[in-house]
Amino acid sequence: MWVPTLYLAEGLPLALVLSVAVVLYKNLGVPNREIAFYTGLLYLPWTLKPLWSPLVELLRTRRHWIWTLELMVGLGLAGVAMAVATPHFLILTLAFFWLVAFASATHDIAADGFYLLALPERQQALFSGVRNTFYRVANIAAQGGLIVLVGWAQARTGSYVTAWTLAFSLMAGILMLLGGYHRFILPRPLPDRAGSAGSREALAAGFVLTFAEFFRKPKILTLLAFLLLYRFGEAQLSSVSKFFLLDTRAAGGLALSDDQYGWLYGMVGVAALLAGGLLGGWVVSRQGLKFWLWPMLLAIHLPDAIFIWLAWARPANLVVIGAGVAIEQFGYGFGFAAFMLYMIYIARGPHATAHYAICTGFMAAGMMLPGLWSGWLEQQLGYQNFFIWVILATLPSFLIATQIPLSADFGKRNQSL
Repeated sequence: MWVPTLYLAEGLPLALVLSVAVVLYKNLGVPNREIAFYTGLLYLPWTLKPLWSPLVELLRTRRHWIWTLELMVGLGLAGVAMAVATPHFLILTLAFFWLVAFASATHDIAADGFYLLALPERQQALFSGVRNTFYRVANIAAQGGLIVLVGWAQARTGSYVTAWTLAFSLMAGILMLLGGYHRFILPRPLPDRAGSAGSREALAAGFVLTFAEFFRKPKILTLLAFLLLYRFGEAQLSSVSKFFLLDTRAAGGLALSDDQYGWLYGMVGVAALLAGGLLGGWVVSRQGLKFWLWPMLLAIHLPDAIFIWLAWARPANLVVIGAGVAIEQFGYGFGFAAFMLYMIYIARGPHATAHYAICTGFMAAGMMLPGLWSGWLEQQLGYQNFFIWVILATLPSFLIATQIPLSADFGKRNQSL
């Protein structure tokens, strides 16, 4: 009863901060350059979360962290709802988004740790599909359903401010309800205890040792380059593709309304992303990651070229636009499966959980850093030339992939990950 709602609560804030905020600021007239820079910085808490992960274990139980952080996220989203209508909405909403981002990143640590403590190993495997499904449902609800709601409300009120106030008020209420629900429904597993004074010193020493061992891995510079460059092109495309879909035709965009965007990108696109990820995991389980690495590299990068055609042809047909978005997102989901599995490969060893968390930090940095300048670069180049640049920016990931170590059987169904 708690696994679906826990991962709904984990997925919603991430989608709201990193994707929905882009549409909010676009609707409110913030320039592309500023949107890309400020929303790109919001990746920082997910980049740095391994640094404060020991505090979650030391200070309180994971159960306590979960429901209190969900209430904090709810309060932060309520703050966004109130700030949208103010003259200084940009700085105020960003402040609340930062609160939500830090609370959400910390919630990730607590929720994933609680899942491992509250369920025996057999049930962890059994519920992994439920966990992943509801995390994706959160993405569809936020990027699809919520933005469709905004489009509907704006059409009836004539005001984006009113529509977004309604949307974030709704999200605030949902997160607070989830926090209250989890306060009572979450089990109390015996291993879920705060660290004692004696364990704090040992944990601090172990934390430093764990980091040191990660950076002593063979070919660590190559591994870090792969983590940072695998999505170098996609990181720049991520925000700008949203601007392009929403921008007016006079500005070179496709002029989708919010509800059209919500259906095409938030629902069709996310569904295609999920399908690509599922297919990617299945094919790797049959032939191994090494066999599929290069097809997956091509799948995540080459469909980016669809946006070059969309920027040149600028079709008005929603089926054509939706097909283009679906193909690009399917390729992204299929290719991203390789990246997720390679992080598991890097993290193998006695500190696999901590090392995987470090990998996810570098993964987030690989999205954040290129995204910071993407809006500025698009304004210099225009949409079509920018999308050409994105294709060129995929080349470093192909080059570094020739240098990474990878066992031939890694990822096959009968092999240990």
